[in-house]
Amino acid sequence: MTRKTNKMGTMPVRQLVLSMSIPAIISMVIQALYNIVDSIYVSRIGEDALTAVSLAFPLQLLIIALVMGTGSGITSLISRRLGEHDRESATRAANHGFVINMAYSLIILLFGLFFAKQAVSVFTDDANLIDLTTSYISVVFVFSFGRFISQAGMSTLQATGDMIHPMKAMLIGAVTNIVLDPILIFGLLGMPELGIRGAAIATVTGQILSFVYIGIVMRNGKHEVEIDLKHFKPNARILKDIYVVALPAIIMQSLGSVMISGLNLILITFSSTAVAVLGVYYKLQSIVIMPVFGLVQGYMPIMGFNYGAKNKDRMVESLKVTVRFAFLIMVLGTAVMNIFPSQLLSLFDASSEMVEIGMGALKRMSLCLPMAAVGITFSITFQALGKGHISLIASFARQMIFILPFAWLLARLGGLDYVWYAFIIAEVLSMMIIGPWLMVDLGKIFKGWEHENNAKNEKFNEEDAVTY
Repeated sequence: MTRKTNKMGTMPVRQLVLSMSIPAIISMVIQALYNIVDSIYVSRIGEDALTAVSLAFPLQLLIIALVMGTGSGITSLISRRLGEHDRESATRAANHGFVINMAYSLIILLFGLFFAKQAVSVFTDDANLIDLTTSYISVVFVFSFGRFISQAGMSTLQATGDMIHPMKAMLIGAVTNIVLDPILIFGLLGMPELGIRGAAIATVTGQILSFVYIGIVMRNGKHEVEIDLKHFKPNARILKDIYVVALPAIIMQSLGSVMISGLNLILITFSSTAVAVLGVYYKLQSIVIMPVFGLVQGYMPIMGFNYGAKNKDRMVESLKVTVRFAFLIMVLGTAVMNIFPSQLLSLFDASSEMVEIGMGALKRMSLCLPMAAVGITFSITFQALGKGHISLIASFARQMIFILPFAWLLARLGGLDYVWYAFIIAEVLSMMIIGPWLMVDLGKIFKGWEHENNAKNEKFNEEDAVTY
């Protein structure tokens, strides 16, 4: 038990980052693959069905925002408390995380039951698209408890340095989804043909099985923190400490939903196919960007632990190692999208119009990915330090001040082909904000520690002189 905690402060950093990240990267890649497989199968139903999934994506991002944002707050707080050797506070934070996610699942269930159709109607007045999208998103919302509660467990385990069980949980969900997708969508093996609703049922079934697995692990295993909801007592200070990181992260993730909704409204003025292309890009991008998210999932507790332990050298080295790996992953992804755009689009049974629009879109938008790798790492660093508001400021600038206004302007000036350049412009400008900010902030932290050490040394020297 002690060894698991101490490795974040003792194992060689490169080895530590890889050992902590590889399980998360594997699970994220599988997660991305099943998102792509889901869309590939849906595209076989028809382009309207693929467009419906694209229209549903911003609404799904609301769940992702709550899940990932709160997960960041939980992981950051637990890892910092363990770095300070305060196991009791870490345990209490973990219990709060579970209760928070249970509350989320209830709220989203009610939204899915009563407001799904109204939410979808904001994006289109096409009756067929409204029905298809509502059919898909209502299932995802009503049965979201599997996603929420399993993530509470995964965030807790990751904060303690256990990346294997979260990886297994995500693999269970992803494999279940991949297997059930064709069976439920097309009515194979004697099952009824459910179409787009079948894709949603496959998704939530996988999430529920992940939740069951995490529940078994948390109940039967021995961990750095223990879950005991029977004796749970809400604590305002713990909630505040979680949401100092979680709330900015939730808002930051939610901005993605607003941004994509805005882009869909811009693109649908050209054609519904342009909306489908954006959806396909985000599916393909996920196979590149999800490994980076897996990488930073492993990196965050390392940075948080060593920040709590005030270990400057390990903080700096882990940041450098993570940025290099993230950048390399994104460069490879950019190369693939630029070399094989038509082949990638053909996976989604793309029409000639979709291929024509999509080839230019994939090539242009993917150019922003290497710089995004650095931005993601810097943003997660602020979250690990308990300063999620800075990540929020940078994300708000990127999505609301840069991407959407530039997309609107470029659409007016140059048409559809120019819209995609907004992504590149936004990454360059947002990096000019978050990069210098992180360097200055880390400098202040390290300088403060240096002053503390100097003050302690002076005190020790004075005590030694008096004793002598």
